[in-house]
This record gives sequence, C-alpha cells and structure tokens, in this order.
Amino acid sequence: MTEPAQKRFGGLFRRRLPLRLQADLLGRLAITLRAGIDLRKAWASEVQRVPARWRPRLNEATVALNGGEMLAEALTRTGLFTPLVLGMVAVGDQTGRDVDTLRELSRVLDHTVQTSRQLRASLVWPVLQLVLALGVVGLLIFLGGMIKLEWGKPLDFIGLGLIGMPGLIQYGLMLLLVAAVAAISFQFLLASWRNHGVMRQLLNWVPLIGPAARASEAASWSRAASLAAGAGLDAGRLVEMAGTVAPGLAVDARWIEDRLLVGDTLAEALAASRRFPEVLIEGIAVGESSGMVSEVLSRLSDEFADEARRGFEASAKAAGGGVWLAVAGLIILVIFRVFSVYVGMLQDAAGGI
Repeated sequence: MTEPAQKRFGGLFRRRLPLRLQADLLGRLAITLRAGIDLRKAWASEVQRVPARWRPRLNEATVALNGGEMLAEALTRTGLFTPLVLGMVAVGDQTGRDVDTLRELSRVLDHTVQTSRQLRASLVWPVLQLVLALGVVGLLIFLGGMIKLEWGKPLDFIGLGLIGMPGLIQYGLMLLLVAAVAAISFQFLLASWRNHGVMRQLLNWVPLIGPAARASEAASWSRAASLAAGAGLDAGRLVEMAGTVAPGLAVDARWIEDRLLVGDTLAEALAASRRFPEVLIEGIAVGESSGMVSEVLSRLSDEFADEARRGFEASAKAAGGGVWLAVAGLIILVIFRVFSVYVGMLQDAAGGI
C-alpha cells in the first residue's frame, strides 16, 4: 500500500480530540499567548495538561512548531482537530489575530459542548425506555419456553414463533442485525441530507425533527461564518469556511464572488442559492447594512442552537411516548394471547365432554 493510501485509511481509525478538551486547550493557549509567552513554550506547557493518551499525537505539533511551522500546520499534523478549528487558526496565523481567534474558537466549542450535553441528557430517558421494552420482549420469549400447555406445546407470548432460549438467541441476533443496518443506513441518510437529496425532502415534512435538524445546521453555519467575519475574511472565504462545518449549506465560493461582482450583497447572493433559512438571510442583510455581520451571526447562532435543542428535546419526548405506546400495545397483545390460549383450553375441554 502506498504512503498516501496508508495515511488515508489510517485516518479513518484516528479519533479526534473531544470538543471539551479542544475548547479548554485553545482557551488556555489564548490566555498564555496574550500574556506574552512564546507560542512554542506555551504549547509545550498546555500539552502536559491534557490526558496522557492524547499527548503523543499532540507532541507531533510540538515537533512541528519547533521546526518553524505555523500553528495551523502543526495542528493539522496531529489529526485531532476539527476543520473549523484548523481553518480559523490558519486565518489567525495569516492575519496576526491568533489570540482573538483562539479565544473565540474556545467560546464557540464550549457552547457546542453545552448544547450537545443538553441534547444527550434529553435522550437518556427515551433510550432507557426502549432498552427496557426490548428487554421485556426478550424476557417473554424466554419465559414462553418454560410454560408448557396441556398438550406439551410451549406458550408463544408475542406470536413470532420465538420461544425459549433458542428464540431468545434468534431475537438477540435480529436486534444486532437491525442495529447494524440502522448504523449503515444512517451514514447514507446523512449524506442524502447534506447533499439535499431525498432525505432532506422527507425530513422537511416531519414535525419537530425536521425543523430541529435545519436549525442545528444553521447554527453551525452561523458560528463558523461569525468567526470568519470577525477575522476579516472576504465573502468567498467566509462561505467556504462555513460550508466545511455545515455541508448541507455549502455554496460554491466562486459562485458567491461572481454574484457579488455583479452588484449583489452577500445576503442576496445566499438567498439566490435557495439553501438558507429566511431568518438567516434577513440577519445577514441587517449585519451588512450596520457593519456588524459577525455580531449578528453570533447572536443568530445561539438562537438557532436553542431552537434546535428545543426541537430535539421535544422529539425525544415524542419518541418516549411512542415507546410507552408500544409497551402498552405489547401488554395488550400478551393479555389477548394468554386469554385466547385459556379460551382454547376451555373449548377443548368442553369438546371432550
């Protein structure tokens, strides 16, 4: 295998530094640099503060910095940082605003961590409900093999032909297969969403989850665009940078620049792409007229993130309600199955008289 291929396939199995650690590392680095400490010394000191498992890869950046490379190039060598971090650190290197960029990146990443944490917390109970429901089904399958009817036939509680330990094993294998198919399907669905395929069209009609997904995407784009605008990037690079963190809202930078050359504002150019929510377009228009694009986008990113969080939390509650309905339906099914077996036994007994 060639060296480029090794790097490509090796990267598939290299985890990134958790966002929480990225935010802390960049935030502390901004503070030490503002205090006038040399970048190489500051970086070497910060590497010693992260968990030991990440230090070997972070030390790759230490070697690169000692060799005279810029911070963005050094971070790229580690493979630990997100495209947004790498892109904005590169902008900071080029504009001399590295301290401000690092501080703002830390704030943005911290906000992302808080939002993700709230979302995960809202999903804990529905996931627990689903696990309990699946566990109850497995228990009924196992118990069905232990209960023998008068003619020696085991009791099939759920009517799927899965009974006793053999049925429980088949049930477990079925769940593993469903989980594998779901994981693979998710990747295709995510690609369809980002490429404005069928999945996006379908989700646009789904209450709660559709609007929440669009708001989350707009929040990511707005955060990146706010950072880019604050760093003084031109419209083309701003759009390109934001598109790396929100692929579903990616627009060809050259197309945007061509629109600007014929007299369009950035808001008008983005509106012409028909990919952006109206609220975001209106906010950018206000920012352009007031000269506060970065500030407006920062505020919009927080608003979109809150909207997404509320939508996902509501979706989680709806999913939890659906699980309870499924459990209730299962209980009713079991009652009818047992009742039908009992009635059948009575009929057989009456027929024998």
